[in-house]
Amino acid sequence: MSENHEGAAQRVIKKYPNRRLYDTDTSSYITLAEVKQLVMDNEAVVIKDAKTGEDLTRSILLQIILEEEAGGAPMFSEAMLANIIRFYGHAMQGFMGSYIEKNVQMFTDFQNKLAENSHSVSPEAWKQFMGMQPAAMQAMMGSYMEKSQNMFTQMQEQMQKQTEQMLGVFGIKR
Repeated sequence: MSENHEGAAQRVIKKYPNRRLYDTDTSSYITLAEVKQLVMDNEAVVIKDAKTGEDLTRSILLQIILEEEAGGAPMFSEAMLANIIRFYGHAMQGFMGSYIEKNVQMFTDFQNKLAENSHSVSPEAWKQFMGMQPAAMQAMMGSYMEKSQNMFTQMQEQMQKQTEQMLGVFGIKR
């Protein structure tokens, strides 16, 4: 195991030229599906080229996403993928990546909170909750949507400030 930038232990997977993945923790070869399971189990993994030491984690995670998308129930529509592609090279690329990342994290936190609460609820209380689900979900999603909207507003304000600074450098006043 190695450590990531936050000091947490990471599971090191080495990728060999024959495209095989070797888990240094278990001293055995693993499949892409097993790497996916490690991610699903919230294991911190880093995938490195066995020969060069180059970090391949992003490309392997993208490969897992590609396989999932090609499978039965894709998460991303063609329109969404096209819009994501359009942000590459755009001035908003960095902001969009950060915005999506923060939204996914907020949604994950929301989902975890919902899961935590469902384990401590009696079957009868769960039945009542499910009976009023639309109202309860609206209330919970309202908080998520408000945070998302606030984050978007902050992103817009930051872009406005950067644009004004950039224009100021060129001597252009608004």
